[in-house]
Amino acid sequence: MTQWRKINRTWCIWPSRPKELIEMIGGSYLGISPNISYKRLLEGLSKKDIAIHAWNYIPGFDHQAQANEAWKEFRECRLKLESRIGIKSYRPVRIGHSLGCKLHLISPDRGRVSKLFIGLSFNNYKADSSIPMLGKFKKKLNIESEFSPSPIETMNLISKNYIQPRNVLIKFENDEIDQTKQLLEHLHARKKDNSIVIELEGNHLTPASSGFKQFISKRSLKNDYEVDKMIKLIDTIYRYTTE
Repeated sequence: MTQWRKINRTWCIWPSRPKELIEMIGGSYLGISPNISYKRLLEGLSKKDIAIHAWNYIPGFDHQAQANEAWKEFRECRLKLESRIGIKSYRPVRIGHSLGCKLHLISPDRGRVSKLFIGLSFNNYKADSSIPMLGKFKKKLNIESEFSPSPIETMNLISKNYIQPRNVLIKFENDEIDQTKQLLEHLHARKKDNSIVIELEGNHLTPASSGFKQFISKRSLKNDYEVDKMIKLIDTIYRYTTE
């Protein structure tokens, strides 16, 4: 049975001798309990001897502050893992889903420490497009509310500041809110960029849906039609993580 442990706000799985480390930030609201919402994905990767650190957060408006906090917590967990197994200097593979992609891409170290970034279903919408009813409340109360950095500022930061050349962007064929194309354009605008896009079968919730079903139904997913999609996603992430 896979053993999860929690260090501050980060859920961790530590195989006895992990060959790689994944730092995961989930999507808006899915990231509140990543050990549940991404259970099948993360436990599937851990069974391949990969350590998992998945940050737990409640989405807010100050995305830069949350990105900074996640980076600090990941660093602390990484140092504890290295101390435990006697190996120093893991170069983590950073994985983000939806909003989690943005939080990784505006990390204060600009991607320098990571081995590569894997982005699942990137999107970067304005606050009133992401939060139901916000637009009506803003108008009624005569207030301005937007994410910081804003969508435009985010893309400018990625183009000017983000330095990780290796980025694997995974989009799903039935994902209507995916903005991977826009992200790829800004990544390619940088010098020495090696970013690629992979399209897989599924939708925006494919990385999380099986974990939710298993938690809610308490049943095996061996015959679920989504199992094949999840296996394909796990295998794709594993291939790029270990190459």
